[in-house]
Amino acid sequence: MRTVRIIGAPTDYGANRRGVDMGPSAIRYAGLADQLASAGVDTVDSGDLLVPRAEERDPDAEAPAEGSAKFLRETADVCRRLGDEVAATLADGEVPLALGGDHSIAIGSLVGSARDAEIGAVWFDAHADLNTPTTTPSGNVHGMPLAAALGVGEFADTEWANAAGLSPENVVIVGLRSVDEAEAEFIRESEVTAFTMSEIDRRGVTPVVEEALAIAGTGVDGVHASLDLDWLDPHEAAGVGTPVRGGVTYREAHSAMEQVAESDLLRSMELVEVNPTLDQHNETAELATELAASAFGKRVL
Repeated sequence: MRTVRIIGAPTDYGANRRGVDMGPSAIRYAGLADQLASAGVDTVDSGDLLVPRAEERDPDAEAPAEGSAKFLRETADVCRRLGDEVAATLADGEVPLALGGDHSIAIGSLVGSARDAEIGAVWFDAHADLNTPTTTPSGNVHGMPLAAALGVGEFADTEWANAAGLSPENVVIVGLRSVDEAEAEFIRESEVTAFTMSEIDRRGVTPVVEEALAIAGTGVDGVHASLDLDWLDPHEAAGVGTPVRGGVTYREAHSAMEQVAESDLLRSMELVEVNPTLDQHNETAELATELAASAFGKRVL
């Protein structure tokens, strides 16, 4: 029986709306441990990383020479510590499940997962997260983690971010529907694979996710699954900071996570962008727990 180690990273440094730092607590309160137990896995909860409040920090204290990246110093610190936790979890033979917080924590998850292995990544998200400090329209780092892990632009010489050593040909984004022009240009010119919601509409979620996992898993030791809850349609997941209409349905999301489990490629995972201050009755956090259970093998029969 596998053991999943839950690691909370309650940060909202990367987001433009406060509240997502309460995501780990909301997900736990929604019954994450019970859901994972129903999937047939043991759980160990290592608690939360200590993350100082954003209000206690200067967002521009270590701003890049060009462009904008708010709370970059604080994000780097959280990601370094999360990376160490993820790497230690894998060294102990357990599967790390990081709870955000905003999506900037994925930098730490990826770096930790790749410390002693080559990995691919499947990015379940409405957004590409491929901005850099000079292309970002907002300066929010939760729109940059994939660029950081790939060493794009200003992140090329940032060891804390691009130590994951991700190969673009093993990175797949699934469910895109909100992409900035600089991100679109990067995708067109790189070997990153991106499936838009239109592709899911045409082909169905099952063949798209099957292909995504095959691409991400080729020639690597395992795959990191990054699940941003804004991947789902806002009618399904209201408690997110950057909702975009036209996302996947409840059933499509479960089908995708079931395929993640069936692939036997899952090495590490994170659930991010649950904001209970924007939610109703903690429904988005509950959905996050259900999807995690599907990713770890829960089935109807």
